[in-house]
Amino acid sequence: MPGLYRVKDGINVFDPKFNIVSPGADDRVYFPFTAGEKRLTALHEEIEDMVYGLRAGANTRGCIAGKEKPLLFTMARLDHIKNVTGLVQWYAENTKLRTIANLLVIAGYTEVSLSEDEEERRQIGIMHDLMDNYGLDNHVRWIGGRLEKNLAGELYRYVADHRGVFVQPALFEAFGLTVIEAMISGLPTFATQYGGPLEIIEHGISGFHIDPNRGDEAAELIASYLERCAEDPGHWNSVSDAAIARVESRYTWKLYAKRLMTLSCIYGFWKYVTNLERDETRCYLEMLYSLVYRHRARNVLHSS
Repeated sequence: MPGLYRVKDGINVFDPKFNIVSPGADDRVYFPFTAGEKRLTALHEEIEDMVYGLRAGANTRGCIAGKEKPLLFTMARLDHIKNVTGLVQWYAENTKLRTIANLLVIAGYTEVSLSEDEEERRQIGIMHDLMDNYGLDNHVRWIGGRLEKNLAGELYRYVADHRGVFVQPALFEAFGLTVIEAMISGLPTFATQYGGPLEIIEHGISGFHIDPNRGDEAAELIASYLERCAEDPGHWNSVSDAAIARVESRYTWKLYAKRLMTLSCIYGFWKYVTNLERDETRCYLEMLYSLVYRHRARNVLHSS
């Protein structure tokens, strides 16, 4: 029986069976802001009212009065890991950043009573405290709820029209789909260095990595970038173009489907010509049977 619990040589992550097939952005919804013929211009009036509406509507807080400043845009769940409140605090505490940009946040609910999730309720409270304590109501537009995909896609492009940037401040991000969506839209993107965005973004070329544990440095990086773009608009264009090119070369659904089908064919052939009943596989299966399934099978027999 000791052999049943033995794992022979562990898992070899360099085995050709292990491959990463990254998902992509739906190019019917998320595409560059420069693709004028595809733009959903009928949504612009709704988007403009949503972003710059002078009245606080249902599930919103804050009013951005002027359009002369670029937007910092973030969109995520309102929970601790996504760190939206962290971004708001970075912004609030960096005078230079507040001077040169406004902040657009789409996350969660704006009223505690609307949420049934305890963590989200705590984050809602933190958001209101930050807005109150730092006097952010004329600098931050906070919109609760989730956007329909077409509206979200056009919003990315609308922010790009106004030379804004996308910020993804999560403490950790397994992949980073919003990063992909923002980049293919043409938005220069600042995203956490922990997780998927570390691979997606080429720092300083197609976007920027930020350390969510060093919010002061992240805010300074964003502010310095926007200052440079104000002096040299071509710098914004170069990062925007590189972001689009990066996604088009690595992270589209067409590339995902092609790679998945290619690997399926390779593995199908490999399975046909190779004896898959290797010692490693047998050991794992025996271990799972002994530790999990045999015990459950006995319980089923006893209960019947």
